[in-house]
Amino acid sequence: MKTLSEQMTAGSVAPPRMWLNGRLVPPAEARLDFLTPALHYGIAAFEGIRCYRTVRGPAIFRLQDHVERLLHSARVLGWRELPFGLDELADGCKQVVRARGFEECYIRPLIWLGDGGWNLTVDAGKAHAGIAVWEWKAYLGAAALEQGVRANISPFTRHHPNVMMTKAKISGNYPNSVLAKTESLRLGFDEAIMLDGQGMVAECTGENIFVVRRGRLVTPPPGAILEGITRDSIMTLARDLGYEVVEQPLSRDQLYIADEVFVTGTAAEVIGLREIQTGQFAREWILENQAGRPAFDKLRAEGKAHPIEEVGRRMRELMSWLRDARKDSSEAPRKPRPAAQA
Repeated sequence: MKTLSEQMTAGSVAPPRMWLNGRLVPPAEARLDFLTPALHYGIAAFEGIRCYRTVRGPAIFRLQDHVERLLHSARVLGWRELPFGLDELADGCKQVVRARGFEECYIRPLIWLGDGGWNLTVDAGKAHAGIAVWEWKAYLGAAALEQGVRANISPFTRHHPNVMMTKAKISGNYPNSVLAKTESLRLGFDEAIMLDGQGMVAECTGENIFVVRRGRLVTPPPGAILEGITRDSIMTLARDLGYEVVEQPLSRDQLYIADEVFVTGTAAEVIGLREIQTGQFAREWILENQAGRPAFDKLRAEGKAHPIEEVGRRMRELMSWLRDARKDSSEAPRKPRPAAQA
């Protein structure tokens, strides 16, 4: 019987490989002991990264930014030293992509507390690192890109910054999203919109949210949200296209009077909403009508066309966001590094 890792990483002619603490291993060797503290307490930090097919070969989107955030998350979680630095983890991502032979894939690096930690501190344990890749094409469903998704306002509140560290992608943060997403799916929706502790719009369970009104893009400020790398990419593209982009508190009623609403994330990429509902209040958009969502379509075209077609001035700028999966960074000696150096 195939392991879950073997099932998820199926899809290429190359044998399954994962990166574990500095070396490539088959999934059967990438196993955790039942008493691994990370499994019991959620003491882990992770990233989600996309690798795209380009005319120059597979290229990883904003790899350095993702790995920096991974290390920052580990720092926020309390690690003072880590066994791997930025270059080693970035090269590990490239090595797994090459070993699997994917042209496009999703990359999942993870740093977890593998030894010690039963006294609820990272200081008594040792950090381990692993990286896996798989093909993940439609996180919110195959029809989501063209038809949009339906969302409800979740009764579950997004983490308060004084309760959990919202700027870190920590595994233990995610039951908050799991509760909201599970309820939404059971109610017949595709996604949940979460409010912050003050009742303002925060984000979805795995995506940031944008509202478009009168040609102006508004997205919630950094306070309670995870500052998404796709979010930052869209803000950059939007400004380049001449849109005004504002980070400001967003009340729930502003969702119902918006011209467009869309969400962004590495897994989901850029997806429009076609309905938002809570109780008796609902707002629908007909997304099949291209004229009805000009900002969304324009931004999606920018984000998709440039990395693939590689044309013009904008492409030369965007190429700095791509890292050739076939080339390693300059080699550096591996030694424990302060997490603060991320």
